[in-house]
This record gives sequence, structure tokens and C-alpha cells, in this order.
Amino acid sequence: MVIARLAPRTRAALICLKIPSLCFAEYEDASLSSWVNKERFQGYLQIDGFTLYELGETGKLVAIAIIDEKDPTEDSGRLKTLIQRVAKEYREHFNRDFQFGHMDGNDYINSLIMGEVTVPSVIILNTSNEQYFLPDEPIETMEQLVQFINGVLNGSAQANGGDGFIQRIKRVAFDARSTIMSVFRSSPMLGCFLFGLPLGVISLMCYGICTAESDDGSDDMDALKREGLTDEEEEDEEEEDEERQRTAELEGPEDEENEEDDAGEKDPEEKKTD
Repeated sequence: MVIARLAPRTRAALICLKIPSLCFAEYEDASLSSWVNKERFQGYLQIDGFTLYELGETGKLVAIAIIDEKDPTEDSGRLKTLIQRVAKEYREHFNRDFQFGHMDGNDYINSLIMGEVTVPSVIILNTSNEQYFLPDEPIETMEQLVQFINGVLNGSAQANGGDGFIQRIKRVAFDARSTIMSVFRSSPMLGCFLFGLPLGVISLMCYGICTAESDDGSDDMDALKREGLTDEEEEDEEEEDEERQRTAELEGPEDEENEEDDAGEKDPEEKKTD
């Protein structure tokens, strides 16, 4: 209460006297309110989904040891101890940029990064742009952990994930897959009904549309064939009529000549009878 009644700079000076590593620097922290927002958590926490969301408002990177508290192992205990030691012994180096803690289980982290993290392991999250960093090799000593954190800080460590367009599409697909899998795991019969019935109806509709189009196409082909046949028959009939006319024209003069010859042959006989 005494600190709350003091002026901002007096409060900052008093905090610097109490905790030197939590000293307010105006040229780095911009304002006292943002500095208080960043330093409102302890240096080491047990982190869950809600706490991780709150830590995102501080703007710090979050270094988490993923362990299994229900089935603790030697590796889990070693990683947890290493994170605690770094948070305490390297507070002046990393407190301004990192928040340290551990998380029980990897389910939440797996859904966050759309992948799978082994247990135990160490991961560093950048909650501002949804990037995450994983060590190239298992962390076994404090020197390896400090080197990994420095690599993330200076940008030499490889960043994964992000909030780009492709990652958003992957997020939508991953959330849909996770929802479907959770429904089938909780109630297989309900899942079959919810997703099987619509798929069956859609399949029947597609089958009906495809078969209808194929029938129409066959009918059109038959009609075209019939039209083609009728046209050919008409052409054949026209050709036959023309041939008949030609033959009739050719036979006409021959008949006239034959009649004239017959008439010429009959005239002398008629003359004899006369």
C-alpha cells in the first residue's frame, strides 16, 4: 500500500532497492504500466492453458519444461530442475525477455503447435506470433539449456509455426480433425450417425446426378444417330429418284426411234396391199 501511494518514479526506485533485478528503465520499458504488466508474474510458474494465455499479454517468450507429474522420471526431474536453476541463476540475463515454468503433460502444447512434443522435453513459445522453438538435441546440462535460450534470443535458433496464411489453413484443418476425433473417441455411435448420415445422403445425390447426366447423354447420342440415319436415307432416295429420271430421259428418245423404224417398215407393205 505504501508503494501504491508513491509517485511512479519513487515506486520504481523503491522496487529497485528491494529487488535489483526488477529495476524499471524508462528507455527500455517505455512506461511503468507496461513494465508492471511484464513483471507481474513470478520468475518460475506451473503453467497451464489459462496461465499461458495470461503470459501472452506480457510479451515475453515462455520457456516450458514438458514433464509428466503423474509418472515422474529421472529425465523429467532433471529438466524441471534445470529450468528452475536458469530462472533463478540467470534472472538478470533472461528475466526481461523470458518467462520460465513447467507444464504437466503435452496435450495442450500438441494442440497449440499442431504437432507432437515428446515428454520430457523443452519448448520455447512466442505467444505474440504463435512461433515455437525446439532444441536440436535433448537438453541434458545447464550449458545446453542456456545455449539454446541464447540461440532463441539472438535469432540463430530455427523458428517453427507462425500466424501466416498457410498456418491458418492448417489450423482450421487441424481443429476440424481434432473435433471429429474427439467425437468418435467419446461416442463412436454418435459420431457414425453425425458424419455417416450426411455423407450417405451426399453420396446418393452425387450418384443420382452422375447417372442422370449419363442417360441424357446416351439419349442425345441416339437422337443424333437417328437423325443421321434419316438424313442418309433421304439422300439415298433423292439419288435414286435422280437416277430414275436420268434413265427415263435416256430411254425416251430410244422408244421414239423404235416407233419410227416400225412405222417405216410397215409403209411398203401397206403400199403393196394398196
